Formats: sequence, C-alpha cells, structure tokens
Amino acid sequence: MMLNKALECSTAYLLLGGNLGDREGNLKRAIELLNEKIGKITAVSSLYETAAWGKTDQPAFLNQAVALQTNLSALEVLDHALTIEQELGRVRKDKWGERLIDIDLILFGDEIINVPDKLQVPHPHMQHRKFVMEPLAEIAPDVVHPVLGETILAMSRNIEDPLEVKKIIS
Repeated sequence: MMLNKALECSTAYLLLGGNLGDREGNLKRAIELLNEKIGKITAVSSLYETAAWGKTDQPAFLNQAVALQTNLSALEVLDHALTIEQELGRVRKDKWGERLIDIDLILFGDEIINVPDKLQVPHPHMQHRKFVMEPLAEIAPDVVHPVLGETILAMSRNIEDPLEVKKIIS
C-alpha cells in the first residue's frame, strides 16, 4: 500500500503587465488563466499605469501584482506563465518592447533560484523598479526578500526609480 504524500504548497508572486490592445482585459484574462492553470489566486493588486521602462518610445503599461498558491515548482509556474502569454497573443520581438501581456515570476516563497538563461528568483531587478514594487507592496507588504532581508514595503519606500507609477483602479 502506498501512502499519498501531501504536495507542498508555495506562494508565488507574479507581476503582470501589458501596453497593447485591451490592456485591462488582457490582465483580467491572464489572471483567470493563472487561476485555472497554475494555482489559486489569493491576492490581486490595484492596476498601476507606468511609462515604458527600458525602451521608452512606446505606450504606457498597465501593471498588476498577483499572489497565488500552487503545488507546482517555480520552473513549472514559469512554463505555464509563458504558455499563457502565448495563448493571449504575446509575440516576443524586442527586449523591453511593446507587448499584449507579460507575466514575470517575482518571488516564489522564500526560495532563491538561479537557473541560467531561464529563471532567477527573486527577480534580480525587482528592488529597482517602482512598477514592480508598488503593486507588490500593496498585496505583500510584510513579505521579506529572501536575499536582501527587507520587507517589500520597506524596499518600496526606498526606491530611487524616477519613473512615475500611478494607481488607477483599486
């Protein structure tokens, strides 16, 4: 007789964004698909509008942070997120270019993951980007960055990113 081992559940924090098409509708549909394919959504931030970062000659982005509970590994979450992006029409052309949808895995529990050319968690630039930290601080203020040892809220208050991030829908 085999005993069923309970699957370990992890909290994944993702940042969604997009600057083409029905930005709000694309984020909403991405959240629905994340809930169906990856795990139970437990928190969703307000929508934030941000000027494009990195490549600035493009429309403003809508961004939103999401927390979900999953039994999948971080690499499986990433693979499913990339599949959802494709399902919603994402075409990868330019780094930091225009896109219908972008789904980034920012944190995965308290894990530190480095799979070269595939996945780094915590996201290596999160602490430098207001468009990541402000929505994340809304849903996970007390979560501690597993490398830097600071809470998300404290980190969000100390960012020197000059890019304006504007909350547009609560």
